[in-house]
Amino acid sequence: LQWLRNPGPQHEKRTLFGDMVCFLFITPLATISGWLCLRGAVDHLHFSSRLEAVGLIALTVALFTIYLFWTLVSFRYHCRLYNEWRRTNQQVVLLIPKSANIPSNQQSLLGLQSLKRNSKETIV
Repeated sequence: LQWLRNPGPQHEKRTLFGDMVCFLFITPLATISGWLCLRGAVDHLHFSSRLEAVGLIALTVALFTIYLFWTLVSFRYHCRLYNEWRRTNQQVVLLIPKSANIPSNQQSLLGLQSLKRNSKETIV
């Protein structure tokens, strides 16, 4: 959810939103079209031409092949964008446990002293 809230590149978010809308519309359409093609192929096998049945089966296979190809390419693209974003936009939260014996103001001073000792470390 942080990626969606991030005011970064809007093009990537528009692409994701567009692909989600397409997926929501194309999935039922592809399912219904495939079912109708197969149903027509079964009817043609029983009542008329086998050639038309083979054509409808080929159309169904082509339809689902294109649908699966588009889905996989789109999913892979968005996963790659997300992994790149995650690699370049890391959020680091530093948690310092509170000790029961040391007051909080002394603890913060001790924390700063330990950071000063490790000069090679980056302060976050």
